[in-house]
This record gives sequence, C-alpha cells and structure tokens, in this order.
Amino acid sequence: MDTFFISHGSPRLLINDKPARYFLESWKEKPFHVAPKAILVISAHWETTEPAVSMINGTNDTIYDFTNFPKHLYELKYPAPGAPELARKVKKLLQKAGFNGADEDESRGLDHGAWVPLMLMYPEANLPVCQLSVQSHKDGTHHYNIGKALAPLREEGVLIIGSGSATHNLGLLDRDDVPTPDWALEFDSWLTQSLLLGRHEDVNKYEEKGPNAKIAHPEPEHFYPLHVALGAAGEEAKAELIHQSWGSSSLSYSSYRFMTGA
Repeated sequence: MDTFFISHGSPRLLINDKPARYFLESWKEKPFHVAPKAILVISAHWETTEPAVSMINGTNDTIYDFTNFPKHLYELKYPAPGAPELARKVKKLLQKAGFNGADEDESRGLDHGAWVPLMLMYPEANLPVCQLSVQSHKDGTHHYNIGKALAPLREEGVLIIGSGSATHNLGLLDRDDVPTPDWALEFDSWLTQSLLLGRHEDVNKYEEKGPNAKIAHPEPEHFYPLHVALGAAGEEAKAELIHQSWGSSSLSYSSYRFMTGA
C-alpha cells in the first residue's frame, strides 16, 4: 500500500472555498480508491520527546488545538474509532528498530492535523485511526528512519499519512490574493523536484540542501511528517505530486503520494 503526505493547512479548510478542500473531498474517487483497514496519521500537532502512539479503546476524542476560529469549527466532531491493535504494532515495530523510548498514550484523541483532513477524506468516520507524534528536536533522518521501521504496516492494509505542510511560516502569511513570495515558490519547487527525482537524502537534509529552508520552516514540526511517510514507502519509492495550490499567500498545499510498488 502506498503512503502519503498531506498539507493540511488551516482548520478553515473545512468551511472555505479552496482547491485543497476539493482535492481532499475527492480522495476516495481519485488519489486513493482502496479502502484501508486502519489509518495511522503522523501529525505535526503532536510533539513529544520520544515517539508516542495514541492507543484508544473506543472512540477518539476530537481535540480543538486552535484559537480564534469561527465557533462552528469547535462544534464539529470526528468520532472515528481508535486503533489499539495498530498502536501496539506501531510501538513494537519502533522498539524493534531501536526506538526504545517509544511510548503509548491512552488518553489523547485526534488533533486537527488528523481530524480536519480526515473529515474531508473519510467523512463517515468509520475507519480505525491512531496518531504518531513527531520530535521537533530531532532531524529529518530520525523521522525517515521511523518511517522505515513502520514499512511492514503497508502490507497489512494500513494507510500511513503524514499530515503537515510543505511550507509553514505563520509569521509571513498574508491574504489569499497576495502573490506567493519567491522564497515559498523556490522551496516548494525544490521539494517537488527532489522527491520526483528520488533524492531522499537531500530531503532528509533539507535545512542544508533546500533553498530558503529556514524561512519555509522556521520550526520543523510541519515538515517531519513527510519524512516519516517517505521512509515508510522504502528507498525505491516513486513520488507523485497529487495536489498543489496555495493559501494565505505563502502556505503550500503540495501533497504527495509515495508509490511502493507493493
């Protein structure tokens, strides 16, 4: 099964008229028409010291980890069932790969890095979902290796989704009608070309290799989910750009499929 990186944007994606919203709404008809058995989301909005996986028996809570948004967004719920069996496998695979500090969280629900895109992709909320955290103090290679450890899940019908953003500088956002600045265009183009040409090591070392990398990602948490999804697809994975659009001038919605051939 292929893996994916989704640029999830703002929670307003659920109510705004944007190409990225229509892309996610068409998910089951276009990018991914196979029904997974369960979903593992690596979310930019869960940061921990060591990898942690949510192990929920019953229904996932909906976490509203954002402020000053329209009231309606705080009333939405995404009551997807938890995936405790998958969570146990995730922890076991990580520990087997040497991530001995891998832990489980029995209380954390789905943050908006997970439930916002999933509400558009799988509105029925009937598929088991669990989340995996990122470690912002680590690097891209660390997260790529996490992905490699999780690769066996693909063969079990698990859909692995990295949910973050191809560019993410909240301090430089502007109106949608403001032209996208060069720094964002250059980094986004570099990322696409690097992935399409299979330059995984360049992507892992994006802070050195990518143009304007520190501007595009002042903090790394929204980029690391891509590394996990890429690593999970394997060294021979072929990348496909499945969506590209912009919001708030410099926020890229570039999203990718990593085709594994299996």
